[in-house]
Amino acid sequence: MVSSKISAIDVQEVTKVYGTGSNSVKALDNANLTIYDNEFFTLLGPSGCGKTTLLRLIAGFEDITEGKINLFNEELISLPPNKRPVNTVFQQYALFPHLDVFENIAFGLRRLNKSNSFVQKRTKDVLELVQMQDFINRKPNQLSGGQQQRIALARALAPEPKVLLLDEPLSALDLKLRQAMRFELKNLQQETGITFVFVTHDQEEALTMSDRIAVINEGQIQQIGEPEVIYEKPRNQFVANFIGEANLLPGKCIRNGKDGLCKLKTGQEIKLDIPLIFKKDDELTIFIRPERVKFSKSKGNSLSKIQEFTYLGNAAHIQIVSNDHIINATLPIDKVKTFHKGDNIDIEFPKSFSQIINS
Repeated sequence: MVSSKISAIDVQEVTKVYGTGSNSVKALDNANLTIYDNEFFTLLGPSGCGKTTLLRLIAGFEDITEGKINLFNEELISLPPNKRPVNTVFQQYALFPHLDVFENIAFGLRRLNKSNSFVQKRTKDVLELVQMQDFINRKPNQLSGGQQQRIALARALAPEPKVLLLDEPLSALDLKLRQAMRFELKNLQQETGITFVFVTHDQEEALTMSDRIAVINEGQIQQIGEPEVIYEKPRNQFVANFIGEANLLPGKCIRNGKDGLCKLKTGQEIKLDIPLIFKKDDELTIFIRPERVKFSKSKGNSLSKIQEFTYLGNAAHIQIVSNDHIINATLPIDKVKTFHKGDNIDIEFPKSFSQIINS
């Protein structure tokens, strides 16, 4: 977790527009966020949402249309990319194919006019950090995808940047290796103490690695928070749907207040806190994650029935139809044999995990 509240990056009312006139595209729209020193911060969103654009603005590869970005309280807009104390790890690694591992890492250090003794020691130190010291004389085409990724990381870390920018660096790896590299990246960030800014469209990747996450859609930051907050308390329906699976159930306010009451279109009444701005008969949307839905075999004439039953190995996913509305739920492995497709069930929506959500 973040050990300090020292600001590493401040993005202040940043807008980026590509093109002019009727052909213009607003890639970022008035973005505001603060990333702290020694933080693993993730920019998460679908393809084309603006997350890589923001990363490129921090790196200096693109010019800001409006707003400003500060790095440790120094404005970056006037600094060219090579003068900014940041390094970037790209999706395709961008290693020099004609150089061996040692020279790939040493190249940037020599460009910084570091002494030969420093280059020798620093290169070996970062190779040890990424556990690649035994591959020092190999060429990139003699390395696996995961090994190339480690060399790209070592090269970016060698100049000791204040911030490391990572643009979907795991997307070219297979699933097993990608999962293993998540833990390696997080451990590397904690060991070096460098601020990592990580771009991904993979929700699981973001949840498992990040101290905090910024969810972006269509150039706008939808929500910033710790992974648990983003998952359990999404600010709006986009965040709820993009992060994991969500039930968004239409309903109507019966009674507002701390012990409010809502009647779902499924016909079921549920208790949850309803702000006083809502009045009787106001339309509401209720959010709950599938694994939070509770259910049991019906003891009466329930209108809810298991429509689909999908065995997943460590659990089962069930689709419930209730008064023509679909509700998704997760069945723990120890209860898989208890329920079957076609069973009539009674559903419960625990108050602590049900909430009104904005559109």
